[in-house]
Amino acid sequence: MKLVVLGLSISSSWGNGHATVFRALLKSFAQRGHGVVFLERDVPWYAGDARDNPDPDGVDLRLYASLEELRTDHAALVREADAVLIGSYVPDGPAVIDWAMQTAEAPVSFYDIDTPVTLAKLARGDKESLRVDQVPRLAAYFSFTGGRTLRKLEEELGSPRALPLYCAVDDGVYTPDAAVARDLDLGYMGTYSDDRQPTVERLLLDPARRLPGRRFALVGPMYPQRTSWTPNVERVEHLPPAGHPRFYRRQRFTLNVTRADMIAAGWAPSVRLFEAAACGTPVISDRWEGLGDVFEVGREILVADTADDAVRILEETPEAERAAIGAAARARVLQEHTAAHRAAELEAGLLAAGASR
Repeated sequence: MKLVVLGLSISSSWGNGHATVFRALLKSFAQRGHGVVFLERDVPWYAGDARDNPDPDGVDLRLYASLEELRTDHAALVREADAVLIGSYVPDGPAVIDWAMQTAEAPVSFYDIDTPVTLAKLARGDKESLRVDQVPRLAAYFSFTGGRTLRKLEEELGSPRALPLYCAVDDGVYTPDAAVARDLDLGYMGTYSDDRQPTVERLLLDPARRLPGRRFALVGPMYPQRTSWTPNVERVEHLPPAGHPRFYRRQRFTLNVTRADMIAAGWAPSVRLFEAAACGTPVISDRWEGLGDVFEVGREILVADTADDAVRILEETPEAERAAIGAAARARVLQEHTAAHRAAELEAGLLAAGASR
């Protein structure tokens, strides 16, 4: 199958989670014998040093400077593809979708890595990723979010085929490594957002203030200067993906914090859950509907609602129990949530939507 993907970015992970998702998914898709071309808008904030993977495995990356250049230079690629997949947050998304539908002879599908955010925007009349009238004309709507959101896409917005395509982990990259010392008690990686920050405060920064003898870390950009850091919090503005596995391996526990729109929708696991679990690092998560369908709470993942919960986990969990939770989570990920699993699901979904093999 010749698959053409138009996505936000695969070449740069700066300030976005899309790049690592596409890298793992499309590398595994190519390993199934398919050809993959990725068309990415060349924007200044993903260029230069921020372009941390200009040659992604298994993918023919092509940059374009403008919508006009996309139309003139890459029409033949799209026209001759066996399937076309457009991702959320592509610049000029609705115009790109219209052009792809007019140009491609194969089915055009949508991969929404931000489904609850997209649906909230559509409800407000915001058409950043796509328009409501485009949903029924997309052959398939692959969604990072499952559960009732899929029914909403089909029953209320008219999608002919809404399918879950959760994030996944590259299990060849994210592995345990006993040689790396677990010198952090709790870490968190995520870009600053107003809706997540109260949970970050409650489950990481407050425990850090209460446990000065333990070590914490927070990785991510855009945190305001007013944020109060204690000396036992290691602060990193940006960690390239190549450093992510080691970051998880350094932690006794890692924190998962979910966007408000994702909590409201439920069934929206983040890639950090799977990456940390694949490294054998137990996850402390906030609470959201559907979490128990992804990991068994108490055996494969821990849930904290309050700072007291987080402090108790850090202070009272025996090392053998901590290691057992990490091992159980890793086993679950290898059974269900690797990039190879998602590539097979994407292939099946595209074929069901009418793509040629």
